[in-house]
Amino acid sequence: MIEFDGFKPVYGGICASRGFTAGALRAGIKESSQKDDLAMIYCVKPCTAAAVYTKNVVKGAPITVTQKHLQDNTAQAVIVNSGNANTCNANGIEIAELMCELTAENLKVNKEDVIVASTGVIGQKLSPQPFQKYIPLLAVSLSEVGSIGACKAMMTTDTRVKEFAFEFTLDGKTCNIGGISKGSGMINPKMATLLVFITTDVKISVEMLNKALQEANRNSYSRVNIDGDTSTNDMACVMASGLAGNEEITAENENYEIFLNALCAVMCNLARETARDGEGATKLIECMVANAPSEEAAALISKSVVSSSLVKAAVFAADANWGRILMAMGNAGAAFDPLKVSVKIMSENGIVTFCEDGVAVDYSEEKAHNVLSADEVTIMIDLHEPDAENNQSIAWGCDLTYDYVKINAEYRT
Repeated sequence: MIEFDGFKPVYGGICASRGFTAGALRAGIKESSQKDDLAMIYCVKPCTAAAVYTKNVVKGAPITVTQKHLQDNTAQAVIVNSGNANTCNANGIEIAELMCELTAENLKVNKEDVIVASTGVIGQKLSPQPFQKYIPLLAVSLSEVGSIGACKAMMTTDTRVKEFAFEFTLDGKTCNIGGISKGSGMINPKMATLLVFITTDVKISVEMLNKALQEANRNSYSRVNIDGDTSTNDMACVMASGLAGNEEITAENENYEIFLNALCAVMCNLARETARDGEGATKLIECMVANAPSEEAAALISKSVVSSSLVKAAVFAADANWGRILMAMGNAGAAFDPLKVSVKIMSENGIVTFCEDGVAVDYSEEKAHNVLSADEVTIMIDLHEPDAENNQSIAWGCDLTYDYVKINAEYRT
């Protein structure tokens, strides 16, 4: 876990924030699956809400409906299914709206205050019957310990639960923020995410919540790449109940910075775990770039390195083919001086320097193989630009394995 000073990890995920409950059950949306596939999140009062969405031109019906519902930046509930993306369906909007109507009716909230999301195979027909039968049952089963269940119900090819929550203080009041997410493949977020739901009991204005989400997203999910493909259904939503009792955050002051860091604590940890859980992955890859000509250059270079199929394959094989890192850096679209570059690779098994001033240095192949054999591998790049201490970035990816091809070749079966 990435630690953030001043933020205490707590139990409860999305239910750690005051006012929120969640739950899940199996509705049989994908008949061959035996797992829970329908999840719900609810707050006792309408929340200030903000969201970011996929930049893919082809969008799932739930994206269209949620965008419409969040025009007033207010939400009180979330309904989400796995097993079918509800994308490229003739009746997709109708079903997404039905999911919202049933949720609103059973929770006694406004239909326009319901966020809807779906994940699964694209272009598959979706019946309304599972929602008609099971949403009423789900609505009466919500609890303050339902976060993990809701997270599991969203999962498709994911292999691990992605859930974090933190406690912090504003105006002497104890505040909470928590999040859950799903995503393992078709992941190359572009100013959007996968399926991510974040709750907080902080009182914050619509303008400041939107600003915080955009900034936190740039520093988290926008720095993840698993396979280079951006999903049609990516969505991240934040709901703020305001029940912590702090003075409302309405400007970029000290309290805003604290809240922004809390949001980053949740989103960066969720993003890192997403990379670790890439389809077929055996290793997490972190790329840290320091002393770059600009922050933008650092971000472009770190993302390019973790996105390179050749780098990912080399890490999978624990092969110290470090020239691929320089290749990926040069393809990033950022200006830098190759003759100033140094490259090191670090893991729990040690650290190896491969390159100084843009040229090779002597190293032990045996030690390098051992370092690259760890479950987490960090690539450290220093561009040695003068007066550039704050121009740095980190990005996350995973290795490219035989299993990735197998999973996606057989995805529908």
